Amino acid sequence: MATRPEVIKICFIAPKVYPLFDPDVKGVFGGAEVDLYFLATQLAKDKDFDVSLITADYGQEEFETAQGVKIIKSLDFKKNSLIGAVKVWRAIRRAGADIYMIKTISPGMFLLAFYCCLKGKTFLYRTSNTNSCDGTYLRQHHVQGRIYKWALRRAKHVFVQNKTDRANLERTTGVASVAIPNAHRLAELQEDKRDTILWIGRSAPIKRPTLFIDLAEKIPDEKFVMICQRATGDQKYQQLLTRAKQVDNLEFIERVGFDEIHSYFQRAKVLVNTSDAEGFPNTFIQACEHATPILSLNVNPDGFLDQHNCGICCDDRFECLVDSLNSILADNRYVELGKNARKYVERNHDIKRTVEKYKELFRRLC
Repeated sequence: MATRPEVIKICFIAPKVYPLFDPDVKGVFGGAEVDLYFLATQLAKDKDFDVSLITADYGQEEFETAQGVKIIKSLDFKKNSLIGAVKVWRAIRRAGADIYMIKTISPGMFLLAFYCCLKGKTFLYRTSNTNSCDGTYLRQHHVQGRIYKWALRRAKHVFVQNKTDRANLERTTGVASVAIPNAHRLAELQEDKRDTILWIGRSAPIKRPTLFIDLAEKIPDEKFVMICQRATGDQKYQQLLTRAKQVDNLEFIERVGFDEIHSYFQRAKVLVNTSDAEGFPNTFIQACEHATPILSLNVNPDGFLDQHNCGICCDDRFECLVDSLNSILADNRYVELGKNARKYVERNHDIKRTVEKYKELFRRLC
C-alpha cells in the first residue's frame, strides 16, 4: 500500500500583502504581493502543502488563517527597524517551515537568507522587476548590491518572471534562475461598454505617472482614468494629485480595492503602462484577463505584446505613445487586440497551471 508523502511546509514573506486578505485594510501593496498572494492561496488548496505567510502588523491577531493560509504577524512599519528585524526573525522561526520564499530586495531578504543558512532551511528568491536582473540595481546601490548578491547566491533556486530577466541575471551576477511567469485566478470574461483609457499603479518614480497625465492632455476627446495609490515615502503625491485635477478629461482615483478593480478593466479600451522597467506587471495579466489591450511606453517582457499581437510597445518614445493610442482607437482596433490578449493569458498566466510548476520543484527540494 502506497504511503502518503509527508506534508511540505512552505512559508512566504511579504510584509505588505495583508490588505489582499482583508480588503477593509487600506494599505499599499504592489505586484510582488499580488504574485505571492495568488501563489500561496492556490498552493494551500493542496493537502500536501502546509502554507504560511509572514506579513506586517496591521492590527490583526498574532496568528490567523485565511483561504487556507496561516498568516503570521511580524514588524510594524511605524516602529524602529531594528525591533522590526527582531520581529521578522521571530516570525520566521515560528513558521517552522522547510522552505522559505521572498520576492523583494530588502533587509528581509538578507535576514531570511541568513536564517536559512544558519538553520539548514531551503531559501528561495523571486525577482520583482527587471532592474534587479539587468545590473541597474547593482550600479545604483553599491553596498546594498553586494548584500543582494550575497543573499542571491545562497538561494537554492531563484525565480524570474521572463526569459530576458533570466539571461540578464546570469550575465550580471552569475546566478542561474528559472523563468516562471506571474499568474492569476482567471474569471470568465464579462463584457461591458468600453469608454475609458486606463492607468493603474503606485506613484513610485519608476512608474512615471506624470506621463499618463501628459498623454491625457494630448488626446482631449477621450476619457482617461488614473488609479494611483501613494507609494511608500512619496513626498510629491499631492503635487501629482493637484496636476491631475487640472486636466478636464482625466479622472484621478487614489485607491480602488483589489476585489473591485475588475470593473475598471472591463470598461477600458486600452491599459497604458508608463513604467521605466518592470518584470511582468500584474496589471498586464489583469488587462489580458478582461480582453483589454496594452499600450506600453517601455515594458514588453520577452516581446510578448508583438509576438501575440495584444498591444504595442513604444520603446520609451512618448511621441509613439500618442500615435499608437490613436491607432488602437481608430476603427475600434482595440477589440481585436483584446481578443488576442485573452487568448494569451489563458495559455500563459492561469494560476491553476503555474502552481504545478512550483509544486514539482518544491517536492524535489524536499
